Amino acid sequence: MRKKMQITKYLSISFALLMLTACSHRDIYENIQINNRLDCLKLPPAQVDECMKVYSKSYDEYEKERKEMSKDLQSN
Repeated sequence: MRKKMQITKYLSISFALLMLTACSHRDIYENIQINNRLDCLKLPPAQVDECMKVYSKSYDEYEKERKEMSKDLQSN
């Protein structure tokens, strides 16, 4: 009985960590993008729009490009 509880506890913790890892990459990327866009606002007005364009890529776009680059590197 005690061993079954330990296994259940272990599986619960493992699942929770897995879920945290799955969403943390997106969260980290989005927070970095937000911080970069805030830094854009410190630039002279003529440079703000261009800076914002650089940091407007969504996580999904970023991830797609990252995977494509990774495939290219592995094939060489």
